[in-house]
Parts: sequence; C-alpha cells; structure tokens
Amino acid sequence: MKDYLVRGMTMDGFVKVVAIRSTEIVRRGAQIQGTTPNATAAFGRALTAASMMGNMQKMDNGSMTLQIRGGGPIGTITVVSDSIGNVRGCVTEPKVELVEKFPGKLDVGATVGTDGTLTVIRDLQMKEPYVGSTALVSGEIGDDVTAYFVRSEQTPTACALGVLVDRDLSVKVAGGYLVQLLPGAPDEVIDALENGIQRAGAVTTMLEQGMTPEDILGQVCGELGVVFMETTEVEYKCYCSRDRVTAALISLGREELQEIRNEGKAFPVECQFCDTIYQFTPEEIDELLKNI
Repeated sequence: MKDYLVRGMTMDGFVKVVAIRSTEIVRRGAQIQGTTPNATAAFGRALTAASMMGNMQKMDNGSMTLQIRGGGPIGTITVVSDSIGNVRGCVTEPKVELVEKFPGKLDVGATVGTDGTLTVIRDLQMKEPYVGSTALVSGEIGDDVTAYFVRSEQTPTACALGVLVDRDLSVKVAGGYLVQLLPGAPDEVIDALENGIQRAGAVTTMLEQGMTPEDILGQVCGELGVVFMETTEVEYKCYCSRDRVTAALISLGREELQEIRNEGKAFPVECQFCDTIYQFTPEEIDELLKNI
C-alpha cells in the first residue's frame, strides 16, 4: 500500500487538519540509514512530521527542513520535505542502543534527548529562508512539533506521531496527524477537539487496527466532523543527481580536488540522504580541475 496524506478542515471551519500513513517512507529511510529500533522510531517520527509540514506550505518548488538536536545518542536528525510532502533525511548516529520506557515501548525521548532545539527552515523561494527554532520539550518529537508551532508561529497545534517497530526489527506501521486551531475558534470547539484527541489514543494503535488517515481524523475530530479537501501520495524521495554532486566537488576548491586526483583512483561520493553512490574517475577529476 502506498503512503498518502489527507488535508481537510472541520465542518465549522475552525480547525485545519492533516493526517498521514508513512509506513513505506519510514521503512525506506530506516533501510538507507541502517537504523536500530530506537533510531528508527525517532527518525521515522521526524520524517512523518516533516511530510505533513512540507505539504501544508503549499508553495510550489518550496521546501521545509526539520532539524532536531537534543544531545541524545542519535545526534542530529535532519529531514527535508518538498511542497508535496515527499521526504528524505539522515541521522548522525543510526546505531543507537535499545532503550525502553517499559517492555515493548521504545524510549524515543531518551534517544533524542531534551538538551537542545528543534529548528524549522522554510525555503519559500524568497531571498532568505524563514528560520524558527524552539527548545525541545520532551524529545518525543510530536510534543516538540506542537511546542514549535505554539511558540514560534503562534498557532495552537496538536501533533501526534507513531512508529511501530516489529519483533523482527522491521517497521510495522507509521503515521501521524496534525491539527491546528484557526483564529476565533470558540471554547466548545477546543473542548471537543481535546476530547477527541484523548479518545483517539495512540497513533500506532489506530494504524495497527487498520485505520486510515481519514479514519484517524474522523476519530480525533469526532462530533466536529471533517471535510476532506486533498489526498496526496507521498514517498521517500531524494533529489540528488550527478550534476549536483559535481557542483559540490567543484566547490571543494582546487587544492582539495588535486589531493583527490593525486591518489590516482576512482573517488566515490555517497549521498547522505539515499544509497546512491557516484563514482568519479581520475580523468573526470582532471576535467573538474580544468573547469576550476
């Protein structure tokens, strides 16, 4: 089953909603990065959040980067989404030791850490990107995304994310939802939404029961009802190319390129976001030196 996200609004027009099934995205990301269970859960949550946040921008050719540095053993998590919701990413340390809150429940907060920040960089095709940063709340990522929207963008938000790692260490299900109150939302709408969030429970439980993103939003919004406005297929997608890698090599400068050439053997460049390796022969390095 392909991953997809849905966007919509409650029938009263006071709440903007989005939900996603990101199982294949997280599987692919974990495969590329070679993550252990705790890192898979943390990285997967970040990929899921970034996909929804990127899609919500609705800016053609724009992008959104989510970077999480919490001081935990996973190091830095970096994920990038395009304006559709296709994502890619990497982590500093994919081989994190198993840490559980209790048997069967991975401790994502301990993996990410709380001594650091969540940073959002929005490239809206203007002169300078918008950069917002907030202190981490719990390291669980969903809570931290919620806090970011409230503190940095002054938008009351609830974000829930989930990645269920199976006994064979594969990703069983992954997904999440993000709901935002619009200006003027009355107290009864807020109360109904809070009750719906409590009633819905954990994202992984709903996904494991076979619920779709539409079902999840229906459960969360409850009596408020949901009008679905858009359904979009999303995937783990890297935009690397040989031309981009070539430009990056040229940017190293003549001295460093000459050192590579002096080794007299093919030089491999591996994309940090995917498993593509670009090989450059000594003769091709010579051509780059001529270009410089």
